[in-house]
Amino acid sequence: SCRYCIVLLRSIGLLPSLRLSLYLGDLLDQRWENYDKQSHFKNKNVNSLTEKLEEMQAFFGLKVTGKPDVDTLEVMKKPRCGVPDIGQYVLTDGNPKWERKDLTYRIVNYTPDMNSADVDKAIQKAFKVWSDVSPLTFKRIYDGNADIMMSFETGDHRDNSPFDGPDGLLAHAFQPGNGIGGDVHFDEAESWTKGSNGYNLFLVAAHELGHALGLSHSTDPGALMYPTYSYTEPNEFRLPQDDINGIQTVYGTKNKHLVICWVNFTFMQNAA
Repeated sequence: SCRYCIVLLRSIGLLPSLRLSLYLGDLLDQRWENYDKQSHFKNKNVNSLTEKLEEMQAFFGLKVTGKPDVDTLEVMKKPRCGVPDIGQYVLTDGNPKWERKDLTYRIVNYTPDMNSADVDKAIQKAFKVWSDVSPLTFKRIYDGNADIMMSFETGDHRDNSPFDGPDGLLAHAFQPGNGIGGDVHFDEAESWTKGSNGYNLFLVAAHELGHALGLSHSTDPGALMYPTYSYTEPNEFRLPQDDINGIQTVYGTKNKHLVICWVNFTFMQNAA
């Protein structure tokens, strides 16, 4: 069955999941047809539900039907990021980016699922993923406002992007900017871990930081910025080339310091 089926997209992510089951079959399809015919679901300023589904199906390489068919629902129920799908290693709408290369971050609160030291290590490792391949640097602060504020939230947490409980949407981040810009929120309803059980905090944090730095989702299933969650052993993780291309397109390559080595040579004159 489909525990969490998301059929409505919102400007910043996805609307709360609809608890549907695949056995609804024709009834679900009939209801969708009825929804699509009702004028109050139409708006001149936004795409129709059908168009949104078509966009999502095209993004994931599914057959474009504009309807929540079985294959579409199968993708929808996968644990995923709450930021909308856009394209391959591109900037988010409006091309936002940080104008400074030296950024600050703050961990506002902690999940009870992990001890604080493990959370700190996971977050630090997630930042290192991006600083290793770009000129960006990240400094942690412990009070006040940081460029990137990271917190664990539940349900409606007053950012117009409510979480949906266990599974479904795992986290979301906001594009670079003032105020909430750059902030990262994790759904506290998830089971956060440092291993393979539940959802690995390092992997999700590294993905969301990509958004906080200005990247959108990638269509490459092997990319870190692919929207659905897939576990990789953290100690074996290497940032895929698609993601490297993305961050370097935005901020350039990592600064390389010129090292000059002086070598002493001893010249010996051969005896005549």
